[in-house]
Amino acid sequence: MDRRRAAFQCGLAIFAAAVAAWWLPQVLELFSIINATVYTAMAVLALSLGLVWGFGGILCFGQAAFFGLGGYAYAVAALNFADATWAIPVALLVPTLVAAALGYVMFYGRISDVYMGVITLTVTLILFNFTNSTAGEEWRIGAAPLGGFNGIPATPPLNIPGDPGTPLAPEQIFVLAIACLAGCYVLCKLILRSPFGRVVVAIRENELRASLLGYDVRLYKLGIFTIGGAMAGLAGMLFANCVFVSPTMFSLAYSGQIIIWVMVGGVGTLFGPVVGAMLLQALTAWAGTLPNINPNLILGLVLVGAVLLIPRGLQPTLAALLRRREAP
Repeated sequence: MDRRRAAFQCGLAIFAAAVAAWWLPQVLELFSIINATVYTAMAVLALSLGLVWGFGGILCFGQAAFFGLGGYAYAVAALNFADATWAIPVALLVPTLVAAALGYVMFYGRISDVYMGVITLTVTLILFNFTNSTAGEEWRIGAAPLGGFNGIPATPPLNIPGDPGTPLAPEQIFVLAIACLAGCYVLCKLILRSPFGRVVVAIRENELRASLLGYDVRLYKLGIFTIGGAMAGLAGMLFANCVFVSPTMFSLAYSGQIIIWVMVGGVGTLFGPVVGAMLLQALTAWAGTLPNINPNLILGLVLVGAVLLIPRGLQPTLAALLRRREAP
């Protein structure tokens, strides 16, 4: 029964992604298409934390660090390579290696959960301050100037593989972002259905019992943490293709928003963080158009209301209501 439900959910996600990729570019203007791509990239970012926190039990305050590293790695590689397609593996490899190194230090160093959150947040702040301090001409990697607080606005977009002179149109980048989101969702489902994923969830439920059963808890935590870092790097690469990279990608604002998206959508779910990210981004954008209204205030009120009214999150609450209606 669970296998059929998982297959149905994956099929539904792929179908919804295909409909969105086909229909939205036909009805939305260019500005809206770019915004939709940003929303999709942030949904991938929220999904990465939803996997690490909701199923691995690791509350990472530094998911924005891997997000920013993915964006900067793509920008630097794209400016140095003749073909921007080769920047994709670089954008995935850099945050993956950093997540693996950081995770190794934390998990094999047996650092407690509280200090783990402090360390991941500190790494994000270090990267934020460092990238803000790279405004001079000496701060460049090959042909790519880091730009300091201005970032790298001249980041070239992805091009058709093998044809560097033909960059992808915003509509094509949006389709790519939708495909990446659907692919990450299906990948997360497959991971959680695998023996590796089942052990990760067991560790979340009772780490001591899993350790006594003979599982290397540190290795499984490192694995799921590294996968989350790679997904966040993918989100950064997509973001760099529709806006441009800057130190704000490492900011506390992003770090806090990611956690809020997952909490509102539903910790311990995959679809919830995606919905939470898109809804709250749309709400924040709408609040930004209102006079004399601080969008961050609106976001804070939404978080407080969600914690008080739907503490389990949107997806678990709606699922419980549907089950209650279907019950005889």
